[in-house]
Amino acid sequence: MRFGPTPLAEARGAIMAHTTRLPDRVIRKGSVLDEAAIGALRDAGMAEVIAARLEPGDVPEDICADRLAEPFVGPLLARSRAGTGRVNLTAEAPGVLRVAREKIERINAVDESLTVGTLHDYSVVAARDMVATIKVIPFAVPGALLDVAVALARQGPPALTLHPFRPLKVGLVATQLPGLKESVTEKTIAVTEARVTALTGELLPTLRTPHEEPAIAEALDKLVAQGAEMLLVIGASAVVDRRDVGPAGIVRAGGEILHFGMPVDPGNLICLGRIGTRPALVLPGCARSPKLNGFDFVLPRLFAGLPVGSREIGRMGIGGLLMEIESRPLPREKAPATPRVGAAPKAAPTIAAVVLAAGRSRRMAPHNKLLVTDRTGKPMIARVVDNVLSSRARPILVVTGHQAEQVEQALAGKPVRFVHAADYAEGLSASLKAGIAAVPPECAAAIVCLGDMPLVTGRIIDRLLAAYSPDDNRLIVLPTFRGKQGNPMLWDKRFFPEILQISGDSGARFLLARHTDALAEVEVAEDAVLRDFDTTEELATLPGRLRPPGIETGQIATVTEPG
Repeated sequence: MRFGPTPLAEARGAIMAHTTRLPDRVIRKGSVLDEAAIGALRDAGMAEVIAARLEPGDVPEDICADRLAEPFVGPLLARSRAGTGRVNLTAEAPGVLRVAREKIERINAVDESLTVGTLHDYSVVAARDMVATIKVIPFAVPGALLDVAVALARQGPPALTLHPFRPLKVGLVATQLPGLKESVTEKTIAVTEARVTALTGELLPTLRTPHEEPAIAEALDKLVAQGAEMLLVIGASAVVDRRDVGPAGIVRAGGEILHFGMPVDPGNLICLGRIGTRPALVLPGCARSPKLNGFDFVLPRLFAGLPVGSREIGRMGIGGLLMEIESRPLPREKAPATPRVGAAPKAAPTIAAVVLAAGRSRRMAPHNKLLVTDRTGKPMIARVVDNVLSSRARPILVVTGHQAEQVEQALAGKPVRFVHAADYAEGLSASLKAGIAAVPPECAAAIVCLGDMPLVTGRIIDRLLAAYSPDDNRLIVLPTFRGKQGNPMLWDKRFFPEILQISGDSGARFLLARHTDALAEVEVAEDAVLRDFDTTEELATLPGRLRPPGIETGQIATVTEPG
């Protein structure tokens, strides 16, 4: 094919490269120039046009696209007519699209003029969704190149296959434990039903049972008797082992466990089994949420009759990181999504910060560690509060006790609220409870910050706030450094009543053992989350700008002492 400026005397049969508007007509891009068009161009004062002229053996773009598209058409895959060198392929039924990636790549490697674009392998599609497009880039392609691409498309298994969803009956067992709110179970059922019906399935009436192996097995037997073709178990407490209550219930009902865990997050703790030929799954806690999670990688394949076992699950890791991470350039809540008409954006939850500053600092007596000043003259508690102020946490409640007036003086002018713990001498629990009790009712959660951890930055706090997600059952959030748990800790307000029952000189950390299924750990790169400063020896390890002057000689100053 020759392309470029073409004298009108040689333009008959050439293909117009660009749309040209004339006084009495428009000659559009892709038009084949005939004598009438050439005459109109000449009458407009033009002597040449930009055009493509076919050479022997060239195949025009639409014929080329038509021939290349033919091998892609298969059961439940329809194609459009060729136009402007393009043919689109669409699904004729809802299902899962399989794409032979290597085959598509070989076809696209034949020549830059021939392109095939598809959805991802294992994409879930609805009827009439476009699944692939074949586009011929130039106006014509040498026939020999086209023959190579068509031959590759015809070799071996189809490049595209659509596996339609089967209208399965699905049984759901929802286990219950004391303290699990009815609203949580109701939401879980609704979310599961929405997933099932979206895949053309039917959710049978949910059976609620105690969180016990025999009860789960009995409920599964009942669902099988009701005609369930797939079985799901959502536990009041997340499954943590293939021998846990949920998987054990499947085995007790005559089934077997095929695989536990998956390289998708959220969704790591999924358990795949079967009872006879029926898939039987124990769902991860994130399945309570409508957000994309590992369950959504598995359920459509089961509805489409595709194999799901250890081999398939092991291949889900690439693209399996779904949870929010700080380094992602486009957070999920800002990512483009299909808009719902009239839907208002969901506001971020309001999360309070509770800064504990009531302690007696006995290990640093006679000094109050919170009032020790750094080389800039700033007290430690002011440094901590400034860090919290640089985060998204609001409001900020500072709990005072020992030397309350001096602490308030050190924070004068800062936009914080003071909460006095009159019984601070009884231990850490007293100041923690005072702060939690003062959290406004409109707050969804509170992050508890320690007044002697000046290295915890607002950026670290914001990472913890971002990890909080009630929809994903991420209700308690704490940082880790090299796997070791640190502070501050974020607590959803549903745990406030338990915190208010704590007594003695202890915090709320021991409550984690009761609520492991609600825990989200955020690994950080700094050890700041492990470092509090209780002694003068520890103060000496602070970075230079934060280290109190005179620390080497023991002559440290506080805001209540002369320098």
